[in-house]
Amino acid sequence: MSTSNASAASAAPKAPRNGGRRPKLTLPVILLIIAGGLALFSLVRVVSGANDLTSVGQVSGALQLAVPIGLAGLGGLWAERAGVINIGLEGMMILGTWFGAWAGFQWGPWVGVLMGIAGGALGGLLHAVITITFNVNHIVSGVAVNILALGATRYLSNFTFAEEPGGSSKQSPRIDAIDRITIPGLSDWLADLQDKHWFFVSDLAGVLGGLVTNLSLLTVVALLLIPVTYWALWHTGFGLRLRSCGENPVAAESLGVNVYKYKYIAVVISGGLAGLGGAFLAIVSTGIYQEGQTGGRGYIGLAAMIFGNWMPGGMALGAGLFGFTDSLKLRGGAENVHAMLLLIAILLVVAAAWQLYRKKYLPALISAAAAGGLFTWYALTDEVPSQFVDAAPYVTTLLVLALSAQRLRMPKANGMLYRKGQGK
Repeated sequence: MSTSNASAASAAPKAPRNGGRRPKLTLPVILLIIAGGLALFSLVRVVSGANDLTSVGQVSGALQLAVPIGLAGLGGLWAERAGVINIGLEGMMILGTWFGAWAGFQWGPWVGVLMGIAGGALGGLLHAVITITFNVNHIVSGVAVNILALGATRYLSNFTFAEEPGGSSKQSPRIDAIDRITIPGLSDWLADLQDKHWFFVSDLAGVLGGLVTNLSLLTVVALLLIPVTYWALWHTGFGLRLRSCGENPVAAESLGVNVYKYKYIAVVISGGLAGLGGAFLAIVSTGIYQEGQTGGRGYIGLAAMIFGNWMPGGMALGAGLFGFTDSLKLRGGAENVHAMLLLIAILLVVAAAWQLYRKKYLPALISAAAAGGLFTWYALTDEVPSQFVDAAPYVTTLLVLALSAQRLRMPKANGMLYRKGQGK
């Protein structure tokens, strides 16, 4: 009897040691993935002849376009980790652009940055009052904040900017620029290396050169906010309590956590970060406030946060992807987007092979058919229509969200209405 039990036990499948969870990516694996992606970009650049695809200017432009998207996404992460959906990021960015420009042209760019943060935080506070105190649906409140911000800034511009020299009801006077830094010697050496157009080496030099050339000090601040957010939310007691409000607020309250307080803090910080993104647009990207200049970046930031699975690092990758796609139409335009057709086709071939390996034949067939269509499109044309170039960032947003939806896990209590003491 004991012998048969032992044999049955040995025949039974063993439970996975990690509890069925996916293994965490280690730093060497992440670096290997980045190197593989860069090698793929280099291959596409060599085949297509689009040498500007990974140039210093392209990377620098992509970084500048990615920062406001990333700041909005970071703001969304703070709010949603505390259980509050923040569709109002777009409106808070609008407030950041207006307040940042209003203070910036009068008292200097850094005062404008602080006022932009304050303007976005004001929008976050309004969203917090509506959703947390009055328990209004989070989506409805966010849409209301967006509409209110657009109307309020349009009204304020009529008797502020319109009366100033160089301003109008739709734009502010010119704002002084924030200092930019370039690492001398290293920047020139990387630019020379990139101009040689060597496989992989020149592409790596272009990426690194974009990170050390003509970099705004506010960009450096924005990049530092990513590890700061990770440390604050995942390595402090404050962050643990805040995240518990987004996972199970009833259990958090039973352990003595003031759920209302942490939700308020998170949503106000969320608004401040979105406002900082708006101030970046007005002060760094353009040097002027213009009506409608956010261009939906608050929504794209929300998409970047979802793509990143509510994690700062993933969100940063998503923002970088959207910023790079957006920058393609500014440098090289149709030529660069045409080269991206080849890149997407190769990625779809890889996806088809992976699906075949997992014995998912229908998705593999669909991926292979799409890859064939893109290869044909690339081979039979020299450029893509200008309308497709303009739509590329938004098409990328839809594709990324569609392809990444199956692996996402948002905070369990995200968007749920909560009242103090409801667990009693």
